[in-house]
Amino acid sequence: KEKTMSKVLVQNNSDGTTLITINRPEKRNAICAETALLLQKAFIEFEASKTQKTAVITGAGNDAFSGGADTGNFPELWRCIPTVGFKTEKPIISAVGGWCVGGALVLSMMCDLTVSAENGKFAYPEARMGFTGGLIAGLAARIPHKIAMEMILLCRNLDPQRALQVGLINEVVPTGQQVEVALKMAREMTEFSPMVLKTLKRFVTETVLAQGPSEQSGRAQRSLVAVREDPDSAEATAAVKEKRKPNYKSW
Repeated sequence: KEKTMSKVLVQNNSDGTTLITINRPEKRNAICAETALLLQKAFIEFEASKTQKTAVITGAGNDAFSGGADTGNFPELWRCIPTVGFKTEKPIISAVGGWCVGGALVLSMMCDLTVSAENGKFAYPEARMGFTGGLIAGLAARIPHKIAMEMILLCRNLDPQRALQVGLINEVVPTGQQVEVALKMAREMTEFSPMVLKTLKRFVTETVLAQGPSEQSGRAQRSLVAVREDPDSAEATAAVKEKRKPNYKSW
């Protein structure tokens, strides 16, 4: 079944795979404030699901996976980044067609696997544009250092073949087939041991891959937001105003 969340589409398939689509093709699937929140919500629901085992994240159409942060409606981008804005131990695959820019590159690199169409273009132009959230530092833990710095400091793009060569992606496929191939990978993993998949992903995320300051900050913000938004927070405020002992329930 498919449900529409405005700028994000979520398709939960009966084979245990979930397809999450950034649905702003008229804006090159740019991630605005609402889109980041909707993506975070979709991923949290996927992670909590008892039936959905693996996920694919993509952008509507073939022109752009995503143009990155919407500079006209800037998002809290950390919210929709795997392992940063939401806890995840299930496998996530990015299916990239066309431009994969800035924050979208961060989103894709933080997925476990990536399939790119032949028209994929990987770019991080923030040094040229004059702003950054810093999460891109993790790129140097995922591809060779000098190649990462070429993208970060010189703002040079990678085409799919070079991205494949340096290990940023896993496979290059004809344009239009990236989602199909990514879902095939996702279905393959649904037949494997979930405990093994989750354990190994957790080991890699927590102990193998270097975590830069922005990643650590994003995870800290996620924890603090959870405290702030918990009903116990409102109860604490009410108890102070009413001069009574709070009745906490989140144990």
